[in-house]
This record gives sequence, structure tokens and C-alpha cells, in this order.
Amino acid sequence: MRNPIDRLTRGLPNGWRVTIDWLVTIAGAIVIVLAVKFFIINPYRIPSSSMEPTLHCARDANDANGCLGSYSDRVLACRICFRFGSPHRGNIVVFNTPAAAAQDCGSGGVYVKRLIGMPGDTWSEKDGYVYIDGKKLNEPYIQASRRDDYSYPAVKIPPDHYFMMGDNRADSCDSRRWGLVTKSELIGKVVATYWPPSRLSLQSVESLLP
Repeated sequence: MRNPIDRLTRGLPNGWRVTIDWLVTIAGAIVIVLAVKFFIINPYRIPSSSMEPTLHCARDANDANGCLGSYSDRVLACRICFRFGSPHRGNIVVFNTPAAAAQDCGSGGVYVKRLIGMPGDTWSEKDGYVYIDGKKLNEPYIQASRRDDYSYPAVKIPPDHYFMMGDNRADSCDSRRWGLVTKSELIGKVVATYWPPSRLSLQSVESLLP
């Protein structure tokens, strides 16, 4: 017999054997897809303008929500990347938000932001510009029209904690509001935009040094 299914179905009518073989094949494919989704890579939709113009959300009928896309970008997050390597400044990261995010931003759950502050860094913002350890951070992904003019005092980031910010600084509810993200809350690194087809791209920014 070719495989265990053939041995188990030996003696059954051929029609039943073919049906069982197909059911087992389909079930196996579903298990593989779910395993890949849960352990390796997972899709996410961009629901808000907090990462514009890097990641687009769908603009509404009045075009007043700050979104640039006709459709919301769909991205792929590598769930195993942080198991084999450490996060880097500049990574776009999917993560579970701290409890304070639901209160401060109106919703919690899973967010997509850019990792700006690393463990051991001293982060601050002055007139809309980020400083790491007292040095202005080079941020080419921020458009002038999306930059805020806020100032925040210095924050020393402890071990296994990260400071997240949206690229649309003027309209991003992020670590400036609800605090730091722990390493255990990280889900994965965004590695590609796969939808819509016109937005197909790989994320190439791995680190941006201050």
C-alpha cells in the first residue's frame, strides 16, 4: 500500500477510499496553513492613518481622515523573526498594545508602528523632532506635513522594552501616550505589503542610526 490511508481504507469501496483520501489531504493543507499563520507569518490590515505615508489606509468619502489609499494596505508580519534575531530601530512592528492604549486611543488590541526607542536608549522629542541619547534621529520616512510640533521630556528605556511611534506623527496615538511595549508583546516584523497589487513592496529599512 502507498500510504497509511490506503491501509486504513483497504476493503472499502473505491468511491469511499477516494473521498477519504481527499478529505485527509484537505485537512492536512488546512493544518499547514494555520500552522504557518500562527507560527511563521500572518497578514494584517492597516486601519488608520497613523503610519501614513509609509502604509496607507483607505480614505473615506469626505477624504478627511488623512488616509492616502483607495484601499487599506495589507501587510505580512514575520512572527518568527524576533525568535532568531533582535528587533532593530526602524523596524515596522506588529504588537499587542498595553492596557492603557484602549483608554488613551479609544481602542487597543494589535497595533502597527515603527520601533524608535531601543532598550537602554534615552528617548525625547523637541518641537516634533526625536532625539536618541541627545542626538537628533534621522527620519527620512516622516513627511513635513505629517510632522508634529510636540515636545516630550526624556524617557530612559529599560531592558526588554521598546518605544513605538507612527510615521504620521501629527495623528498617531503611540508610546508618547500609552508608554512602552515589552518584548513579550511583540508579534512580528512587517516584511512586505501584499495588497493592493499596486502597493506590493518589501520593507527594506532595517535600522536608522541616530
